[in-house]
Amino acid sequence: MEYKNENKICQNCKKDFTIESEDFSFYEKIKVPPPTFCFECRMKRRMAWRNERSWHRRVCDATGKPMLSIFRPDAPYKVYEQAYFRSDAWDPMSFGREYDFTRPFFEQFDELLKAVPHPNVVTRNGVNSEYTNYCTDAKNVYWSAGFVRVEDSSYVFGAVTDTKFSVDLYGSNFAEYCYELIDCVKSYNLFFSQNCEGCVDSYYLYDCRNCNNCIGCVGLRSQSYCIFNEQYSKEEYFKKLEELKLNSRAGLSNTQEKFEELKLKVPRKYAVITKAEKAIGDDVLNARFVNQGFYVRDSENVRYSFRVWGNCKDIYDGTIAWDGAELCYDTHSVEAQRVNFSSLIWGGFDIEYSYNCFDCNNIFGCIGLRNKSYCIFNKQYSKEDYLKLRKEIVDQMLKLGEYGEFFPAKYSPFGYNETQAQDYFPLDSERAGAEGFNWAVLEEKNYDITLKNSAIPDILPDLGILEQVIECGHGGKCDDNCPRAFKITLFEYNFYKKFNLPLPTLCPFCRHGERVRKKNPLKLWHRQCMNSGCQNEFETPYSPERPEKVYCESCYNKEVY
Repeated sequence: MEYKNENKICQNCKKDFTIESEDFSFYEKIKVPPPTFCFECRMKRRMAWRNERSWHRRVCDATGKPMLSIFRPDAPYKVYEQAYFRSDAWDPMSFGREYDFTRPFFEQFDELLKAVPHPNVVTRNGVNSEYTNYCTDAKNVYWSAGFVRVEDSSYVFGAVTDTKFSVDLYGSNFAEYCYELIDCVKSYNLFFSQNCEGCVDSYYLYDCRNCNNCIGCVGLRSQSYCIFNEQYSKEEYFKKLEELKLNSRAGLSNTQEKFEELKLKVPRKYAVITKAEKAIGDDVLNARFVNQGFYVRDSENVRYSFRVWGNCKDIYDGTIAWDGAELCYDTHSVEAQRVNFSSLIWGGFDIEYSYNCFDCNNIFGCIGLRNKSYCIFNKQYSKEDYLKLRKEIVDQMLKLGEYGEFFPAKYSPFGYNETQAQDYFPLDSERAGAEGFNWAVLEEKNYDITLKNSAIPDILPDLGILEQVIECGHGGKCDDNCPRAFKITLFEYNFYKKFNLPLPTLCPFCRHGERVRKKNPLKLWHRQCMNSGCQNEFETPYSPERPEKVYCESCYNKEVY
């Protein structure tokens, strides 16, 4: 059958959007109706089900033990501590129930969501990493989320993988002894840098490759001993490094100011797309056939998705898919095959409308299951009965307009302001409510501050700083759920001491927020190359009003390579 592009009106934001001909082929292949929400609204709806960093103190509903939890104490959900949740002390199947054809599916799913216990955080294979969430294979990791295979690190978020001995990272892979990085790869002793690969012993780099001993540089390739894109001898470089006084906050601030000025002078490629074939999006590496993909690594046929990496294939509308996920549609946090309209599915195949299930197959509308097959609403069926009942439910959902859409935002266990959606699509409470999202009234933090922000020493003080409650520079006047104060851990202090770095002036929440705001938005604009005389056009995450010089790939390569 030959398909054509179709223009639609988003039933959520009421804006026009296009369903492309290739999309219809995919929907037909997996036998689902086309979406009724635009790309951005679909993304927000999935992200509103992901609470990475808004953690609360509450007690385990099974043991009474105090614990940290992504669920608020006043939320109507049962929550078990991770160890108990994964034990055989309780059975998720005991909450199984019959499907009621007199009522809508989502209404019944919400009731099951409130009945089945949830883990306080979602982790797998963690060692000495209590303060982590949405992660696997953590060892000695503190206050971090959204990572795979990380050791001896703190405050790392955003699909960080295979990283050691690092602090304050976002989306950076194969990093060691690094600090304040955003979307960097294969780096060592790299600090305050973004979109770099293979860089060593350097500070404040942007879009650099295979550089070492460089400071404040933009767009360099295979260079050494450069400062603000100027070449120095080895002896001159280290003398200048001393003069910059990067061990002080004043020195870092002066260097960053010049660095930011240089970033506006050096042309930027229209998008960060490297070693990719037929790719439209941003932050795409070693991938092919990508359309509106953001942070896509080593994967194929990915569309309308964010954070897809590790040999994934045929991912449409995926928000976080990794390690071989395949043929998935409208999902969040999936490491499985043939999954639709589901969240937190780690392992398994042939899954729809399920939440927080591990290593299951052929399940529909299930919550909290492990190693189960042919279940609907946590109730066991034979293969024949399962397939028959599933078809009947899908037929009813199609009549009610439910099938083919992710879980409605109003059923999310979290407030919009607690979730990943607020990072990338910030809203105030009024706007969030108008769009159908929940909003959390968060507990106000009233810490007894012992060190004012203005009194934080310019260089690293002695160990006595570990006893101080430090005022955050934002003072709660931001959109980062700022607790207004923070403390320095011993690991963090030793890291700063090892690399002769000053203390941060912002709390971990606000430092994360600052990193996210340095990233490009998850949105594309159609533009023309800004190099004089060039007529090439492209899709870019740089909006027309931004100040950067945005070049097509050909013009960019002439300037940078």
